[in-house]
Amino acid sequence: VQLQASGGGLVQPGGSLRLSCAASGSIFGINYMGWYRQAPGKQRELVATITDGGKTNLAGAVKGRFSISIDNAKNTVYLQMNSLKPEDTAVYYCWGDIIWLPHHGMEYWGNGTQVTVSS
Repeated sequence: VQLQASGGGLVQPGGSLRLSCAASGSIFGINYMGWYRQAPGKQRELVATITDGGKTNLAGAVKGRFSISIDNAKNTVYLQMNSLKPEDTAVYYCWGDIIWLPHHGMEYWGNGTQVTVSS
């Protein structure tokens, strides 16, 4: 199973970006997919997760500004980021708890994508 993230870039404060992460390979199902981020000198932290049924969990720092969604047909998760702040600057990593065989789930990490919020 591979996770491929895309959509990062440079944006001004108050702007928006949408990240995408597509899972491919031997996928029987999805338990969770989501996003973590890591800023320079800081530990990796949870941003948001979503179940295949659409139940979401967002970190307090991004509630009201970010939203997460999933397209189960495409095994793709999206992170819509609005009202971006400089403190959102980080490398964003896609993560998934993927079922690759019945009753066999594993956690996978995708590549990171850089998000820079700066004027």
